[in-house]
Formats: sequence, C-alpha cells, structure tokens
Amino acid sequence: MLELRKAAERGHAVHGWLDSWHSFSFADYYDPRHMGVSTLRVINEDRIKPGAGFPTHPHQDMEIVTYVLEGALEHRDSTGNHAVIRPGEVQRMTAGTGITHSEFNHSAEEQVHLLQIWILPNQRGLTPGYEQRPFAAAERRGRLRLLASPDGTDGSVTIHQDTRLYGTLLADGEQTEHRLDPDRIAYLHVAQGSARVNNQELNAGDAVTVKDESHIELQGTAQAELLLFDMPNR
Repeated sequence: MLELRKAAERGHAVHGWLDSWHSFSFADYYDPRHMGVSTLRVINEDRIKPGAGFPTHPHQDMEIVTYVLEGALEHRDSTGNHAVIRPGEVQRMTAGTGITHSEFNHSAEEQVHLLQIWILPNQRGLTPGYEQRPFAAAERRGRLRLLASPDGTDGSVTIHQDTRLYGTLLADGEQTEHRLDPDRIAYLHVAQGSARVNNQELNAGDAVTVKDESHIELQGTAQAELLLFDMPNR
C-alpha cells in the first residue's frame, strides 16, 4: 500500500530570506494527520537567500540530518564544530542533552537549497555529537546508497535509531529496487526530478509512505534524486 503526499499539500512558510516547505507539522504549520511517520519527525525543504540563515538556536533529544541539494550551508555549534556542507555530503547532529547551532548560506551570491531531517532518537539524554561525510554521485548513481544507519555500516553516518536512510540518483529509465521486511515501513521523498515508485508517478517534493509491501521498485523519469527511509512499522 502506498500513501501519497503531494508536494503542494505540505505546509509552506515564507519569511523573506527563507522559503520553507514542511512535510510534517512544524512551527506554525499544524496538521494532526501529518505529525511524522514512524521515527521520522521532520522533513523541511528550505531555500535560503545569499548571506542569510538561522542564527544560533537550541535543540535537544533529536537526530538532525542535513542534506544539501544546491549551494553550500555553513554550520557552527556549541561543541566547537564549524563546517560547510555541500551537495553530496550528509551531516548528522545528535542534539541529545542540548546543543546550540547556527546555519547560514555560505554564499553571498547564490541561494542554498537543502533538506533538514529530524529523526527521533532511541533514547533521551544522549551526548551531543556531530558527523559529516561525502557520498560521491557515482556511489548513488543507479543504486540505493546507505547514507545513515544505526551502526555506521558501509561508511554511513551513525544515527541513534533503528532507521536507515538511503539515497539514489536515477536517470530517465534507470531503475533500482529495495526489499522491505514485513515489520518495516518505508518513506520515500523525491528531492529533485521525477520518478515512478511501484508505478506511482512522483515529482519533486512528492513523497509516499510504503506499508505492507515486500518490494519497492524505483524508476527515474527525469533525473531523479530520491531519499528512502527504512523504519520500524509503528
């Protein structure tokens, strides 16, 4: 069974310097039908104008994954980390007992386009932590590349939850697949382009929750970039 979530149905907020789409309830956008899926709590698609960004603010008890699609995002946090995240890189920040950070567009000329993802941790009060790793386009081309996992398998970043995040790049007609265990569900988000998921047509910003399916077939229809979350069925 596939539950479709169209891009235009998401929450939308424009703050001048920020254009943000919320897949799930967030900030001033509240929809009790869309509070998250399994361990996945937030997917925000943000476009930040040159030189602008989020000033220092706190987080607690959340696994935060940042995935940049275009441009570059500059990160600073209270544990001393300072980095720039670019397309093809994945950043994981464990907020745990408490962390403050800022995120700014690294460029004075070009916008930054990113996905910020929040995953509920498997326990509260974790020690704050940070990790950032590159994943070359060749590693994701035509296959699902593991980007985040509970045990850091295959060079993925480590998240404190029984959730696995995969990424893929699919050209028009290119295909890959994912096997889903009976006690698992999947959430698939189209970051860019368009694709067909088990014969369901999806465009940029669209998503599907996949339940009671053992096999997920993905096919690009226009240079697609996809993220797939494999999570407990709860």
